[in-house]
Amino acid sequence: MSIRTPLARVRGLGTAKDGTHHWWLQRVTSVALVPLVLWFVISMLSVSRADYETFQHWLSNPVRAGLMVTLLLAAFYHANLGMQVIYEDYVRPEGAKVVAVLATQFVLFLLGAISVVAVLKIALA
Repeated sequence: MSIRTPLARVRGLGTAKDGTHHWWLQRVTSVALVPLVLWFVISMLSVSRADYETFQHWLSNPVRAGLMVTLLLAAFYHANLGMQVIYEDYVRPEGAKVVAVLATQFVLFLLGAISVVAVLKIALA
C-alpha cells in the first residue's frame, strides 16, 4: 500500500526527456527544407533543358553543390525522424519496432550517402 497520490505516481512515470529533442529536430529540419526545396525546384526548372555538361558546370559552383548536399542530408534525416515516430506509435510488438527503426535508419543512411557521393562526383568532375 502506497501513501502516494495517483498524481504523484503518474509523475514518476513521465517521459524519458527525449521526446522534446526529437520534436524540435523534426521542426528544425522541416523549416530548413522549405527554402531548400523551393531553391531546388526553381533551380531544376532553370536547368531542365540543359545537357549534362551544362548541368555539371552549374553544379560545380560550391554554393550550389553545398545547398544540394544540405538538401539531401536534411531530407533524409527528416525522413528518418518521421518514420521513427510512425514506428514508435503504430508498430507492435517491441521487437518488430526495433527492427523497423534500424532497417529504416540503415536504408536512409545508405541512400543519403549514395546521393551525396553522386552530387560530389558530378560537382567535382
